[in-house]
Amino acid sequence: MTATATTAPAARPRRGRAVSGLLRGMPLLPALVLLAVFMAGPVAYCVYYAFTDMQLTGSSGTHFIGLDNFSRAFHDSDFTNAVRLTLVFVIGSAVVGQNTLGLALAVLMRKASRPVRAITGTVVISAWVLPEVVAGYLMYAFFFQQGSLNAILHGLGLPRQNWLYTLPILAVCLANVWRGTAFSLLVYSAALDDVPQELVEAAEVDGAGPWQRLWRVTLPVIRRSVTTNLMLITLQTLSVFGLIWTMTRGGPGNKAETLPVFMYQQAFTSSLIGYGTAVALVLLAVGALFSVVYIRMLKVEED
Repeated sequence: MTATATTAPAARPRRGRAVSGLLRGMPLLPALVLLAVFMAGPVAYCVYYAFTDMQLTGSSGTHFIGLDNFSRAFHDSDFTNAVRLTLVFVIGSAVVGQNTLGLALAVLMRKASRPVRAITGTVVISAWVLPEVVAGYLMYAFFFQQGSLNAILHGLGLPRQNWLYTLPILAVCLANVWRGTAFSLLVYSAALDDVPQELVEAAEVDGAGPWQRLWRVTLPVIRRSVTTNLMLITLQTLSVFGLIWTMTRGGPGNKAETLPVFMYQQAFTSSLIGYGTAVALVLLAVGALFSVVYIRMLKVEED
């Protein structure tokens, strides 16, 4: 009797807390339903289609084929080329380009006058707020054979280049740097405000130059912002499609065919929905791998 009497009052508070927790979570129910219907459902269908031979045209039906699409991808030289170009595009335009240029602009703008900061910020952010397709057309007009860049080179007495034919992956990397640097600029401008000025002044008194102050004082203080920025711009750059498609359509040949473009070509140009969806899952896995690496870096910094 004593044990029962003791247990019952203890059980009632636990049930009360559970009911209270459910009631507090009720406002989230509509959002969870919407996520399940409009996100989890399509994702589940995509996962299923990746293991089938579904086609848009010329197919008598859809059949489950297991891992054949993934096996085909890893034995496809065009897929391997797309993976390589995707890594070049992400590292070149995001990790090196946007990240470095955004940090450099944020540091320089802190020392610039107010009009210079206003003009620079407006120019950089204007490129970021443009729709991706519009930015792609502007960059196409800049890089193509009769475009602005060649006009400038001709005016300087330098030979013209067909940039979108000879170096298409470089052209789309530079275009993505131009369009996406604003995000890194905003992140680092906010992060630099948190750097204690007395640390910078102490390092300057000790004889540290501008580069040493940046490397030994500023970067260690804002390292969490650096890692977070790298994660976000990496994931965003992995999914860039409209910019590349507008400028080059992945060509000439497959010289600028990153994974999103390759996926689109297979799914909608070649009508191989199953194979294209399998490539999309591989792209999702690449993004997840980058995310895990950056999250582990954040945990190491916390420790």
